[in-house]
Amino acid sequence: MADENIIDGKAFAADLRARIGETVTQLKDQYDLTPGLAVVLVGADPASQVYVRNKNKATLEAGMQSFEHVLPDTTSQEELLSLIERLNSDDAVHGILVQLPLPDQIDEQAVIDAIDPAKDADGFHVINTGRLATGGNAMVPCTPLGCLMMLKDRLGDLSGKEAVIVGRSNIVGKPMAQLLLDANCTITICHSRTADLPATCRRADILVAAVGRPEMVRGDWIKPGAAVIDVGINRVPKPGEEGKFRLVGDVAFDEAKDVAGVITPVPGGVGPMTIACLLANTVTAACRQKGIEPPAL
Repeated sequence: MADENIIDGKAFAADLRARIGETVTQLKDQYDLTPGLAVVLVGADPASQVYVRNKNKATLEAGMQSFEHVLPDTTSQEELLSLIERLNSDDAVHGILVQLPLPDQIDEQAVIDAIDPAKDADGFHVINTGRLATGGNAMVPCTPLGCLMMLKDRLGDLSGKEAVIVGRSNIVGKPMAQLLLDANCTITICHSRTADLPATCRRADILVAAVGRPEMVRGDWIKPGAAVIDVGINRVPKPGEEGKFRLVGDVAFDEAKDVAGVITPVPGGVGPMTIACLLANTVTAACRQKGIEPPAL
C-alpha cells in the first residue's frame, strides 16, 4: 500500500505466516513435532465455508497438519461434543477451532467449554480468558493478538499510551483491553451507554474500533497522530450500483486516514492477521503440550 501511514495487513500476515513456516520446519527437525490444527464446521453457511477453506489452505502452506471436519446442519449437540472429546484426546491435534455460528440446536458456550483449554486455538475458553486476565500463559483470541502485533510493529513500546476500545465483546473488545493493559497502556472501554463517545475517542493515542457499525467512528473523533485499528467488517450497498456491495470498517476511513498517524484499512488490514494468528496459536499450543518453550513469532 502506497500511503506510509496505512498498515498493510496482508503483507504483515504474509510475513508472519512465513516465520511460522520456518518455525514449523525447525520443530519437525529438532523435535519431530508437526503442529496440527483441527477445524470443525457444522452446516453450510457460505461465509463459514470460505473461512474454513482459507484456514485449511494456510495451515497446509505453513507445513502443519490440517484436520477438517465438516458436519451436516442437523448434527446434534451430543454428536459435536463427542467429536470434540475425540479431538481433545488425539495427540496429533494441538489446536481445535469450532467455526461459529453454530445451528440453533447447539449451545455455543457448551461447545467452547468442552474444548481442552490447552488446545483452544481461538482462546475463547473461560480458563484462557481467566489466564489472560491474570497474566498467565493463555491462548489469546486471534484478532486482538493480530492487532497487538501490528501496533507494536509500528509504535514499538506502548507503555503510557492512552488506549480507547470501542466495543466490549468477549471476542475482541475485552481481550484487546487486557492485552493493551498488559502492554502498560491506560485503558478505556466504550460501549452503547458511553456518555460522550466522540470526546472519549479524541483522547486516544490508540483507538480500536470493534463495534460492528459501518463507519461509525468519524474523522473528527480521532486525535491527530493516533494509531487507529479498525476491526469492523461491514457489507454495505455500493452507491449507484443496485444489488452490489462493498466492505467498510467501523471507521470512516477516507476521513480518518488524513488525521491518524497509522491506520488499518478494510479490507486488507486486521482481517488477514486473524488466520495468521490462528496458526501462531497452534504452534504455541503444540510447543506447550510437548514441554518446549514457544517461539517468539
